[in-house]
Amino acid sequence: MGPNLGADSMMITWSPKLGLLGLSLLCTLWPLVQCLSCEVCKDSGPSCTGKLKLCEAKKDACVTVVGLSTTGGKESLDTSKSCMKFKDCYSGFISITLGPEDHMVSNSYCCQGDGCNRGSIRIPKNNSTLNGLRCPSCMAAFQETCSGDEVVQCVGHETQCIYFSGTVQTGIITTKFATRGCATESACHAQVGTEVPSVTYTYELRRADCVPAPKPPGRVQKRSNIAVH
Repeated sequence: MGPNLGADSMMITWSPKLGLLGLSLLCTLWPLVQCLSCEVCKDSGPSCTGKLKLCEAKKDACVTVVGLSTTGGKESLDTSKSCMKFKDCYSGFISITLGPEDHMVSNSYCCQGDGCNRGSIRIPKNNSTLNGLRCPSCMAAFQETCSGDEVVQCVGHETQCIYFSGTVQTGIITTKFATRGCATESACHAQVGTEVPSVTYTYELRRADCVPAPKPPGRVQKRSNIAVH
């Protein structure tokens, strides 16, 4: 009697090399799949350099993100390059303030072409000037909601109050997160289901609320007086 070749014995163990080989064959044998090669790297400083890597079939854009973050009074500048979906990709500057000592400004560049994200892009400038607007503020790890009981003062061109939640991935670890704070209108580009790359993490949004920050009471009253007279 021959050996029992059941379903389990026919399974092929997946490996990164086999995955890359399969992706390469898919790109070669199926013309409708547009496979892209992007420079992929992460490093401290205004730029980074890495090897060209084949993107997953659904990721049709290369992106470079340069982020200037301030946490607890310490400032850091970092750069990342990767693949992502072009429909989710945003080119330009984004500023977000989550707390009095937690601020981030980034510049992103998206493109479609093999190796098009090589080189460097402009370093974002940190504008810490208070603009008089305020938003609910909170940060929560391992959960998808936070109350926003605190209030944070917006800076620079931040005119929107955001409430983002979902999952965040760093390496092989994925956890839940939730956060509220101030942001520029450019942050409202992010939608539910979007994968948002940052310098250190990749966020998948399950909630993406973005509303104009309320005007300070003094400004509202002043406008009312002008209207009356």
